[in-house]
Amino acid sequence: QVQLVESGGGSVQPGGSTTLSCTASGLDLKDYGLGWFREGPDKKLEELTCIDSRDGKTYYTGAVKGRFTMTVDYARNTMYLQMNNLKRDESAKYFCAAEIGLGVVGGHCPRDWSYDEWGQGIQVTVSS
Repeated sequence: QVQLVESGGGSVQPGGSTTLSCTASGLDLKDYGLGWFREGPDKKLEELTCIDSRDGKTYYTGAVKGRFTMTVDYARNTMYLQMNNLKRDESAKYFCAAEIGLGVVGGHCPRDWSYDEWGQGIQVTVSS
């Protein structure tokens, strides 16, 4: 059974940092394109960062580039999202996602519909 289980999150002050983890079971992350998303007030999923399954290269959207860092520990089959300098409007439910063999085209992270495997989502609240 494939599972992505997220942990971390919680409350953080504006300008603060936190790290999310996403541990996979039933699949080998090294075979998968990986992504992190967050759910906006309109319930739409916004792509934040992704890894191309073909070369392991990491991409970031303009909204998070320079502040968020996505890493993967393949030995632990776990992906991470370190978030720095968080803003109040970045309070959201954050999701990890994986899709076997998924690549990145034109430097743009794949949209949510490209992924079949999802974590349960974890809340991050940015508030003083």
